[in-house]
Amino acid sequence: MIFGRSERGKPPVEPVTLKILVAGGFGVGKTTLVGAVSEIRPLRTEELLTEAGRPVDDISGVEGKHTTTVAMDFGRITLRENLVLYLFGTPGQERFWFMWDELSEGALGAVVLADTRRLEDCFAAVDYFERRSIPFVVGVNCFEGAARYPAEAVRQALDLDDGVPLLLCDARDRESVKEVLIGLVRHAMAHSAERRRAAVG
Repeated sequence: MIFGRSERGKPPVEPVTLKILVAGGFGVGKTTLVGAVSEIRPLRTEELLTEAGRPVDDISGVEGKHTTTVAMDFGRITLRENLVLYLFGTPGQERFWFMWDELSEGALGAVVLADTRRLEDCFAAVDYFERRSIPFVVGVNCFEGAARYPAEAVRQALDLDDGVPLLLCDARDRESVKEVLIGLVRHAMAHSAERRRAAVG
C-alpha cells in the first residue's frame, strides 16, 4: 500500500514524507545519484556547458562532462509503505549557491557527495550544513579509476566531526544509494532526538 491505497479492510496509511538534499561539488554525481534511486522519472534542469562558462566552471578531472544542473534535480523514493523521501539535488557551481537556502528549507538532512579526486570541491557543502546545524552524511562516490582511500583518511582530510557518518558508495547503483539515504535518515533522527534531550535538560 502506497499513497493512500490500502488492502481491503485496512485503513489507508498516510505516508510520512521527508525532504533530503543531495549536495557537493560540480560533476561529483548528484544527478546520477538522484536518477539511480528515483522511482519516478527525475526532474532535471540541465543545460549544456558552453564556452562562455569555461572561465567559471572548472571541469578538470571531469573533462567528459557536457551538461550542468542550473536549478535542481528532483526525485522520489519510497523506502517503506509509510516513508517517502523527496530528493533535491543542488547545483554544484558557486554561482548557483544562492539557491541552497531555498532548497534547504524544511529539509530533514543532506547527503554531501564527495569525489576523492577533487575532495576540496565538497568543502563548501560540508561547511554550509555544519553552520546551519542541518544533519548530513558524506557519501564518497567511488569513481572507476579513482584511487581508493580508507574512510578514516577521507574523514581526516575533510576534518569531519566524529558524529558525521561517512559512507562509500556508487552513485550509479540503486542499492548503494539506498544505503546512504537510510544512513542519513537514521543519523537525522538521532540528531533530532539529541536536540530534544538537550532542550529538556
